[in-house]
Amino acid sequence: MKTLKDVKVGETVKVVKLYGEGAVKRRIMDMGITRGVEIYVRKVAPLGDPVELNVRGYELSLRKADAEMIEVE
Repeated sequence: MKTLKDVKVGETVKVVKLYGEGAVKRRIMDMGITRGVEIYVRKVAPLGDPVELNVRGYELSLRKADAEMIEVE
């Protein structure tokens, strides 16, 4: 299983499934990350956290712990 945490800078991936429970999953979905959406990884901070993404035409920073809950292909 490949998660958003494993994606390299410059790659575009598609969301397959969201994991997590309740409020955390809801927050990720509220940010526009839902099944089938494409995500472009812009950059990763020097220490690896957070990850900067382009989702639905806007920029978003996501912690690695949250990125692990997003399965991609």
